[in-house]
Amino acid sequence: MSITTVGIIGAGTMGNGIAQACAVSGIQVIMVDISEAAVGKGLSTVAGSLERLLKKDKISAADKDAALARIKGSTSYDDLKAADLVIEAATENHDLKVKILKQIDAIVAPEVIIASNTSSISITKLAAVTSRPDRFIGMHFFNPVPMMALVEIIRGLQTSDATHEAVQSMAKALGKTPITVKNAPGFVVNRILVPMINEAFFVLAEGLATPEDVDAGMKLGCNQPIGPLALADMVGLDVCLAVMDVYLSEFGDSKYRACPLLKEMVAAGRLGRKTGQGVYTY
Repeated sequence: MSITTVGIIGAGTMGNGIAQACAVSGIQVIMVDISEAAVGKGLSTVAGSLERLLKKDKISAADKDAALARIKGSTSYDDLKAADLVIEAATENHDLKVKILKQIDAIVAPEVIIASNTSSISITKLAAVTSRPDRFIGMHFFNPVPMMALVEIIRGLQTSDATHEAVQSMAKALGKTPITVKNAPGFVVNRILVPMINEAFFVLAEGLATPEDVDAGMKLGCNQPIGPLALADMVGLDVCLAVMDVYLSEFGDSKYRACPLLKEMVAAGRLGRKTGQGVYTY
């Protein structure tokens, strides 16, 4: 199965990042969001990102123009009918994803593959709400998508070999390195990463070190490119909390309880870079 056109639901950070990665690699993109403003912002973000690459001589002006020309912004799900693969990249909320997936499933042709960019929700459960569970799969991209080489490909219980092979080939065509993982809460990377971030909040809450020293310790002592608290701000504290809540619910193990400080900061609206304040002020 050849994937030449990709539909993306969501023009936010992950959606426009996936759109850029696809467009730069020669794939046609239909990026859908709920409003013209959201779509416009997503397209503007891609244009800005490509302009930075142009200034760094990573791409040519012709490459930039060609990539932008491959992305069609839309507020209509009907435009997804042209896609070979549709990737849902909405907020990490189970009910919202189910609603979107049902809408996609009702519109696109039976042979079209549907993927979710979820970082924690069961692919098997999401597949079950569609009429094509064998053609449903997880494609977990990492932020920032244009820069990060990894894509976690998650097979639900129902995912067919043909679907897996098509999506794996497409990920490689984007210049990514895919790893295939079984369906389980958090899959592989976030199963390890988000509890580490949560533990960093416990360390901060207990006053063991300043945020700067916590992050410096992990960067210099564990060779991480960014500290866990700065990373939490980048990911979004609300996203970190949502993922921990999924783990606690799915595993029923108290080791996945969210740090009270993390909950407090989310309740205060201090979600990280996107709100201008999280652990750090931006």
